[in-house]
This record gives sequence, structure tokens and C-alpha cells, in this order.
Amino acid sequence: MAAPAVPVSPVVLISDLHLQESRPDITRAFVDFVAAVPAGCRQFFILGDLFELWIGDDAESPLTNEVAASLQSLAARGVSVFLMHGNRDFLIGDDYAARCGGELISEPFELDVDGAKWLLLHGDVLCTDDTGYMEFRRMVRNPAWQREFLSQPLSERQAWADRAREQSQAATAGKPAEIMDVNQGAVLELIRGSGCHRILHGHTHRPAVHELPEAGPSPEEPARRVVLGDWDRQGWYAAIAGNQIALRSFPLPGAM
Repeated sequence: MAAPAVPVSPVVLISDLHLQESRPDITRAFVDFVAAVPAGCRQFFILGDLFELWIGDDAESPLTNEVAASLQSLAARGVSVFLMHGNRDFLIGDDYAARCGGELISEPFELDVDGAKWLLLHGDVLCTDDTGYMEFRRMVRNPAWQREFLSQPLSERQAWADRAREQSQAATAGKPAEIMDVNQGAVLELIRGSGCHRILHGHTHRPAVHELPEAGPSPEEPARRVVLGDWDRQGWYAAIAGNQIALRSFPLPGAM
């Protein structure tokens, strides 16, 4: 497939690819996209859910090896690669990040692009109306829980992850759509508490640029919340240069 023409920009960001063996079309699109990142890009961010499932850095596969090799090649071209945890791949560790030639970053991450401040996060922490998910998130993000989980054999981890995914899909099917979107109060609290009036996240699969006049530094300069899209029938990315952002999509040929 022909990779999209990524604009020359200091920073390129993606999220929510949910890579898995059953969707080789998305993996091919990702590899082609990474190879097409132009010279002039300084930083490449993956804001969570690169993979549909992650049960530990020791669970190697042809898929994880191909993704790591692709990102390693990008890093070898002088682009700094950063990975952030999502709600699906929150167990990615430093070992795998190093194999990708990159590093893990915590959320919220403050990004300075030529003097313009952007706050980056996956986005699930803003979905505070989904109380059941927030309780689950607190459990699995606990370092003690993660150490215990990662100490188990791969087969047991895989079985737990499969059950958790089935339960999540069943629970999601019964929830109103608005509960799974961000809470506006949580967004405004984040902006005001951080002092950063430009935020970018993924997770909700609702790509858009939202202007928030009530949270901006002046009536003429509203705060902005930019949402990355997920990769399914289309791929999505954002390109940032200073305080300007382009949110773009492109078709995935052969999408299932």
C-alpha cells in the first residue's frame, strides 16, 4: 500500500492502533506509516494502545518483533520515539521500549514544541463517569498488582487477559455511549490544574478538535482538546508545529 504523505513537522503522534495478529492490514499500515515519517520530524509519540493486548515484555511474537524493528529503524534515523501506556497495553515495560529504540513516558506528559506547551495523555483517566472502568484501572495500574501478575506463567496471564477482554466487551455493550467519553469537568480540571491549555489524547475513538473558551488564557485564545482517532478502516495521526496542529486521517487499503 502507499503510505500517506506525512507533513514535515517536528512532532508526529498516533494512538489506538490495537495491533493484533488477526488484523495484519493494520500492522502493514503502521510499518508503512513509520517508514514514511519524513526527515525533519524530531519526535514520534504513541499515546497508548499500540497493541490490543499486552501480558508482559517476555511474551514475544512475530508481531511484537516486527513492530519493534520498525520503530528501531525510525529511531536510527534520529527520531526520538516515545511510548505511553494505554488501557490495553499498560504492561509494556522498559525492556520492550528499549527494543523499539524508544522510552516509556508517564501521563500527563508535558511537551514543548518550539515554545508551545502541549499536554499528552492516553485519555482513559478523563472518563470519570465510567466508575466501573475507573475502579478496574486503579487495580491494574497498582505496581503491586502488576508485579504479582507478571510473576505468573505466560499461560495464566494469557487466560486472565482473555477473560478480562470478554468481560470488558460485554460491559461496554451495555453502557450508554456518553459514559465512555471524557467528562468535561475532568478536562477543565486538568487544563486549569496543569496551566496548559492545549491537550491531546486518544482512547475514546472520537477524533475531533474541541475548543474550550472557558479554559483558555483569553477570550481570543480558547483552550483546545485534540482527540486522535483509532486505526480500523482509517489511520489517524496528528502533526504539531509550535501551537499549530493538523489532525489527519488516511484510508487503510484492505481493511477488514
